[in-house]
Amino acid sequence: MTRLPKFIGRSIGQRQKLPDLLLNDLPDMPLSDSLKVNEQRLKERFCNCSDVVFRSTFLAPGGQRALLVFIDGMVDKQVIDEAILKPLLAGNMAEAREGEGIRLRDEQFALAQTCLIGTIHEAVQAVLHASVVVLMDGDDRGLAASVDGAKTRNVQEPESEVVIRGPREGFNESLRVNTSMIRRKIKTNRLKMERYTIGDLTQTEVVITYIEGIAREDVLNEVRTRLSRIRTDSILESGYIEEFMQENGYSPFPTVQNTERPDSVAAGLLEGKVAIVTDGTPFVLIAPYTFWAGLQSAEDYYNPSLYSSAVRFIRISFVFISLFLPSLFVAIVNFHSQMLPTSLALNFAAARENSPFPTVIETFLMEILFEGLREAGIRLPKQIGSAISIVGALVIGQAAVQAGIVSAPIVIVVSGTGIASFTIARLNLSQPLRMLRFVLLISAGTMGLYGISLVTLAILLHVTALRSFGVPYFSPLAPLAVTELKDAIWRSPRWNMHMRPQDTSESELLRTPRGQEPSNKREEGSP
Repeated sequence: MTRLPKFIGRSIGQRQKLPDLLLNDLPDMPLSDSLKVNEQRLKERFCNCSDVVFRSTFLAPGGQRALLVFIDGMVDKQVIDEAILKPLLAGNMAEAREGEGIRLRDEQFALAQTCLIGTIHEAVQAVLHASVVVLMDGDDRGLAASVDGAKTRNVQEPESEVVIRGPREGFNESLRVNTSMIRRKIKTNRLKMERYTIGDLTQTEVVITYIEGIAREDVLNEVRTRLSRIRTDSILESGYIEEFMQENGYSPFPTVQNTERPDSVAAGLLEGKVAIVTDGTPFVLIAPYTFWAGLQSAEDYYNPSLYSSAVRFIRISFVFISLFLPSLFVAIVNFHSQMLPTSLALNFAAARENSPFPTVIETFLMEILFEGLREAGIRLPKQIGSAISIVGALVIGQAAVQAGIVSAPIVIVVSGTGIASFTIARLNLSQPLRMLRFVLLISAGTMGLYGISLVTLAILLHVTALRSFGVPYFSPLAPLAVTELKDAIWRSPRWNMHMRPQDTSESELLRTPRGQEPSNKREEGSP
């Protein structure tokens, strides 16, 4: 008998019975050799399910009755007609034994994935996972055939991670399409994919993938452990799993990366990381995740190293601008104006002469307004979203200055801060920095540079103590690993990155052998 696939009767790698709520308070039981009994039991499980189809037919030789059960809209009906119904109706089945009816065998149908099932629970699970279940009168076994025909979105360029140079393909909502895209990037049998089912009601399929021999075993075991601890009724998106797997649930900094790009997942796997693919979402999770990885773009590895390094320095600079510019402006203007040149201080004072609010209140209001315009631009249709956000910022900012509600320097500072925040490569790292900007702004309005220093010290203590699946969050800068700085703050040439990161790789640390740097010298024997 063919071994049952893992999605039938399995959850978190262990066989267990579904909750009574899912089975309509009916216990699991083996299939009967009476087709009428099996049909009645399945109809009890799928009571009030108008999309579940029960297709009854008779075999050509002898008129033995057969039953097909599937969900309309989740299966390919043409495949059912060609590969299942036609053989049944044409009599292309194995001959019956003497005194017995025809019995099901998984090799009787021209389908790639079939297996024999023996319980009602397995039949229910097969139907729910886009398979067609074939039952016959006189046979206490059933056949589950995978004929998934659900409509999925085509492979498109990911909108959240746009690059000028690089692959234009992105994940979609189909689990198997996503895993196949990873397989096409890494063609080795050492690429492992372990399948799990999470969510008592949604029964969401989740795959963890890694490269055997490169991924650290302790990191891999930690991922398995955290997945196995998840107990919930629903998993609708990978964000559900991300929250369960975060290192510190109350930390603003993400410890799990999410991406829509197959090349980013492949690059992470080649460094020893573990990817988590969730059915129904194009966002794949990658762990471990460090602060410096949030400042890196997939395009950094497709452009020359000098250019990529320069762009990384720009990103890091703009991260500091995005985080500290409003608070530094408020602190210096309110508490430390002696740090400014006299002419500049007089210009700021003149610009604020008609403003009715303190500088901190003006900055706070404009920051909230800018964040609102950003959200409006995202939620509105694409054709008008960008226009509304840009025009709205210009019109409202200019009107606020002319009305004397805010001063012109505040508009410049807030606009520059917003532009700087857009340079951060990863959205999940941009979000906590936007939140901390308001904390720094409040501290600057109350204690000046001293307040900024205290909050900055608290942030540094937090990120240096934070870990992602055992890997220090600020690695390789804290703790310092000089050899791994080649792909953190700057990017060394490909031929100079010889070793994989030791924090994520267990063995086979050598990635690129030495002696491949470009040279103008001719090799011996060359013309």
